[in-house]
Amino acid sequence: MSLCFCHSNKSYEDCCRPYHLGKEAPTALALMRSRYSGYALGLVQYIIDTTHPSSSLYIKNLNTWKRDILKFSRETKFCKLEIIDFEEVGPNRATVTFHAYLEQQGKEVILKEKSTFLKESGRWLYYSGEFS
Repeated sequence: MSLCFCHSNKSYEDCCRPYHLGKEAPTALALMRSRYSGYALGLVQYIIDTTHPSSSLYIKNLNTWKRDILKFSRETKFCKLEIIDFEEVGPNRATVTFHAYLEQQGKEVILKEKSTFLKESGRWLYYSGEFS
């Protein structure tokens, strides 16, 4: 059994894999975890498909965006994900605060982010992030 990259202590098959294969994430927290795993696995299209089209991160030039995501995924070791807080702000908005422990060019990097997710047409999508 291979543990999930999102550090949920579940197997990948029972955690993020179903979302990567097309099942809708039931909560913003599940989507956030699956996006972390998606980055770790280099699932470029999944990252694009789960980003809100009005997000400042959404890049209209898909070839450039795909290249950037793939480069980040390949050059980063995803060591640990720590969920700090999860809040449903309303039926269609939620926030997830997390620390992502990464390694880039042999150096430890701790990404601290409060992500905002929006639900549209029954789908949770990443909208924005505030870094600290």
